[in-house]
Amino acid sequence: MDSTASTSLAGLWDQVFGGQPDPDLWVVIATLVAALAAIVPHSVWRLSRNAITIAHEGGHGLVALLTGRSLSGIRLHSDTSGLTVSRGKPTGLGMILTAAAGYTAPPLLGLGGAALLAAGHITALLWLATALLLVMLVMIRNAYGALTVVLTGGTFLVVSWLAGPQVQAAFAYAVVWFLLLGGVRPAFELQAKRSRGNAGDSDADQLSRLTHVPAGLWLFLFHAVSVCSLIGGGRWLLQV
Repeated sequence: MDSTASTSLAGLWDQVFGGQPDPDLWVVIATLVAALAAIVPHSVWRLSRNAITIAHEGGHGLVALLTGRSLSGIRLHSDTSGLTVSRGKPTGLGMILTAAAGYTAPPLLGLGGAALLAAGHITALLWLATALLLVMLVMIRNAYGALTVVLTGGTFLVVSWLAGPQVQAAFAYAVVWFLLLGGVRPAFELQAKRSRGNAGDSDADQLSRLTHVPAGLWLFLFHAVSVCSLIGGGRWLLQV
């Protein structure tokens, strides 16, 4: 029995953390097109942007915990906005990093995902994403947010457990392309809102008050991180 259990655990370990073959180039291109189709049309983006909001608020929450702050809760709203509340010193490096983590989280997650896919760890990426969503679910404080995270995490779980290698690969590549490409658009949306005077309490403005650095420079940082992540992650995915 012990031998059987050990064999099963070893098989599960190899299944999750072992390498999987890269999909054909046409699959990589097709998932890129699918991600663009979920981002470019405004009507579709109004729905798909919820996934970017999950990554955005999750970034705030994760960095808050890593910097020693107390995470009170996360709320996700149907208009694709969100709110992460943490307790701790209202100024200082921890607060600055927490505030900066929102807009940078989706593209950086996409870059990390691209690195895993380039190394052939498709299943590991899906399981890691499922685990992160499960942890985030514990901190959600409203019904819409909980429903959104449950549906997203459930999709990852179903694909991880029931789908074949080709479907897993296509899904993983589509998710990573979506994070890389979808991580670019919010910074431009924020820039447009600020130009109209409608984003006085945005992350960039909060960072400006915390650091006395102009909000425009923080907005430039958001652009730089998202564009550089897209370039680097895209090269990994396309293997060029």
